[in-house]
Amino acid sequence: MEIRLLVIRTEDQERLANFYSLIGLTFEYHKHGNSPMHYSATIGSLVLEIYPLAKNQTEIEKNIRLGFAVDNFDEILELLRKSNVAVSEPALTEFGFIAVTTDPDGRKIELYS
Repeated sequence: MEIRLLVIRTEDQERLANFYSLIGLTFEYHKHGNSPMHYSATIGSLVLEIYPLAKNQTEIEKNIRLGFAVDNFDEILELLRKSNVAVSEPALTEFGFIAVTTDPDGRKIELYS
């Protein structure tokens, strides 16, 4: 089994797509079927989509925690810092080096070397 789709919702799709682009994702802005316009990026066989809030949704889900193994770990951390994004100092864990940041909506994002 593997995860193929992950959808996160936001009030500001462009801002969120710009943030995730800093860590290396490339987005398309499109729609399919009856869906609203949204951003979509492919990571291996996973599709990460950034949708607007649902019709009855009043708050952003901030308790989702995402983790990304990234190429050019040090360069991405530096790019985030230069973009005024707070990033923890990398720490060695049982999973390798990890740094934690927060996306513009408040979700914790783990970056792995």
